[in-house]
Amino acid sequence: MIAEPELARRLGPGLLTLYGVGTTIGAGIYVLIGEVAARAGAWTPYSFLLAALLAGVTALSFTELSARMPKSAGEALYVREAFASERLSLLVGLMVAAAGMISAASVVVGGVGYLRTLIAVPEAVAIVVLCATLGGLAVWGIAESTLAAAVLTLVEIGGLVLVVATGVAVGGAGGLPVAEILAPTAPFPLVGVFAGAVLAFYAFIGFEDIVNVAEEVKAPARTMPIAIVATLVIAGGLYLAVSVTALAVLPLVDLAGSEAPLALVYAAGGGDARILGAIAVLATVNGVLVQMVMASRVLFGLSRQGSLPVFLGRVNPITHTPVIATVLVVGVIVTLALIFPIATLAGTTSLVTLAVFALCNLALWRLKRRGPTPPEAPDLPIWLPLAGAVVSLAVLAVEIGRRISVLL
Repeated sequence: MIAEPELARRLGPGLLTLYGVGTTIGAGIYVLIGEVAARAGAWTPYSFLLAALLAGVTALSFTELSARMPKSAGEALYVREAFASERLSLLVGLMVAAAGMISAASVVVGGVGYLRTLIAVPEAVAIVVLCATLGGLAVWGIAESTLAAAVLTLVEIGGLVLVVATGVAVGGAGGLPVAEILAPTAPFPLVGVFAGAVLAFYAFIGFEDIVNVAEEVKAPARTMPIAIVATLVIAGGLYLAVSVTALAVLPLVDLAGSEAPLALVYAAGGGDARILGAIAVLATVNGVLVQMVMASRVLFGLSRQGSLPVFLGRVNPITHTPVIATVLVVGVIVTLALIFPIATLAGTTSLVTLAVFALCNLALWRLKRRGPTPPEAPDLPIWLPLAGAVVSLAVLAVEIGRRISVLL
């Protein structure tokens, strides 16, 4: 009998970290700074710091889970092992894949909007061509698609560094003094800082996608935790630097009221705001690519676990990628992007992700109660996943409450 082709283990800590950073830092941060500032004011960096700590609890849970069970469709496997429920495991796996495809579709729609300001092209044509091109790259190979994502990630990081460098060059004359930003004398707005942190929490979502390429990672039990923690540290550091810069360069009223605050920061230093627009387009492309890879690996993993049809778990012997699963993912993304408005798509993703976070944290808590941690995995204190579950459920409740209040 001929052995079934397997995924190729070609990702080390560097590429995997850039993959994680690429899916965490997206075009949304170019807008999110202003929205957080509208809530937290001069305390905006502290909202980002609090958000990093809140997200970090779940990120640490994922480091132990991914080292315990380094498989594709990791979240579904964690839930299956903890709760012995095939139905719940399948539900979680489909939720993760759906969140990735919905997120990719929303990003495609937003990215094409940016693109059409630079090139006159029909929206539907741009969506189909962009998705087909990225889908072809995802099919080509994990190293090739991840390398492309890594290059785009470096461009994204370069854009944020450019904003910070511009702020340093301007000298912060238009906004708050740096000393005031680092140690605000303004009254501490408890509600505003926490509201800003809940909003900023979404800027850190993405690190969890790393677990779904586990079967293509070299020495996964060691590499996965390193990449997850490094992703969160790099993203958090960049967000803090950018938030301090934005407050130093722009008056708070301008920062909080702008739909493109970082473009204003860059323009304040004499730069062309269209450069940041072009970087935002590339960030969009990167976000779609990594979500395509992630969602296809979830379907692949669910198939290999026996929860989905066998054909979704087949690996092409030449590319060593799950071609059928990838093509299906691309087709769903194109369909969603052509049919649904971006607000509907984007609003669904965060709720699904938070529910998955809560279940995965509870899964780790249950696994730790059941027996000792395997020697190859980090041994976290048993209270930590419980804290992660509480944080995820609290943010989920706040978001649901906010949406209900908007409807009313």
